[in-house]
Amino acid sequence: MVIGGDSAGGHLALDLLLENLRAATPQPAGVFMFSPLLDATFTLAQRQDRLRPDPMAPAWVGRRLVELYTQGQQEDSPRLRLIIPPGAVLPPLFVQASAEEMLSGDARQLRDMAVAAGVRCELELWPGRIHVFQALPLLVPEAGPALRRAADFVVSALAEANGSVRERVS
Repeated sequence: MVIGGDSAGGHLALDLLLENLRAATPQPAGVFMFSPLLDATFTLAQRQDRLRPDPMAPAWVGRRLVELYTQGQQEDSPRLRLIIPPGAVLPPLFVQASAEEMLSGDARQLRDMAVAAGVRCELELWPGRIHVFQALPLLVPEAGPALRRAADFVVSALAEANGSVRERVS
């Protein structure tokens, strides 16, 4: 199985991986994320928004929406600011975001954290696009190629996982 999420769904996908890691639960074959929210406190997003606001999803709007979800949680909760521990055994990650959107800093930090922990993570930053542009294939010409790249990742992750299963059975 390969799981995916966009925006806050990317946060949930990574949180699931980290919970699986803590509980020694088997991981999916891979995870793809579009414009993932890594830091639910929006510190990175607000920093990026000051450089170039995303007209589709400014940081202040995202923060308000996430505050409804995180109401009552401590701001320093490890489930709000996700951290991949060194040496974590996680499946391959595939991340896409617009190069200038509010969550591009989150996407970069996710890649950097994953690579530092020894997790394979491919990051694609698409210039001039909006937050979760992949959801608009009829309006955004780059959405189709981006979705095909994600589909290629899914096929590859499943093939790799199936190969690992065959090797263990043999």
